[in-house]
Amino acid sequence: MARRTKEEARATREHILDTAERTFCERGVARTSLADIADAAGVTRGAIYWHFRNKGDLFTALLDRVALPMEEMVARAADENAADPLAAMRACCVYVLRRTVRDAQCRRVFEILAHKCEYVDEMHALVARHMQCRSQGIGMIERALRNAVRRGQLPKQLHVRRAAVGLHAYVDGLIYNWLLDPSSFALDRDAGALVDQYLRGLQVAQDAKRAVSTLRAGRVIGTH
Repeated sequence: MARRTKEEARATREHILDTAERTFCERGVARTSLADIADAAGVTRGAIYWHFRNKGDLFTALLDRVALPMEEMVARAADENAADPLAAMRACCVYVLRRTVRDAQCRRVFEILAHKCEYVDEMHALVARHMQCRSQGIGMIERALRNAVRRGQLPKQLHVRRAAVGLHAYVDGLIYNWLLDPSSFALDRDAGALVDQYLRGLQVAQDAKRAVSTLRAGRVIGTH
């Protein structure tokens, strides 16, 4: 009986999250109350508060359902023992982009984050947590790129921190803009090419920098 109760409680929790996800996406976070979610889910407000302290707690749980698998992939790429960290990082970025298109749940959550959420009132407390998560994500990308440099996959002269910040912003920006207008470009089809273009740019930019330095040195020598 206890096992059945736990399973029922878990099912109720997931049902509440599914309902909140759809309601947030339709109405926006600020315009949706816990009472609205309870009504839409067909449960009491007490059932909501049994599982979640407040709307911010519910929203965090909603994000965790789609974020944790991605965080695990980045963590594997950041592992110093990763045999091919650049390929692992590429796979992670492509996975995130394609999942945005193919996974309806992931797409809704990203759409809520990008276009349906205001960090005001009870949601304001989430700002610090999201900034921490962002910082941790960039940190893991940075470690993965350092692993790639160490294994000779990227130039030793690469400014890894800037590259990590840029890659995070690049993927985030692709998702944001695609959600705004999915017809503007084929995110699913071109995900691999888009990521490859950025990663190749890390190498090309360094080669170009060396070429400019060599050219300048040649001009200096030619003046004497």
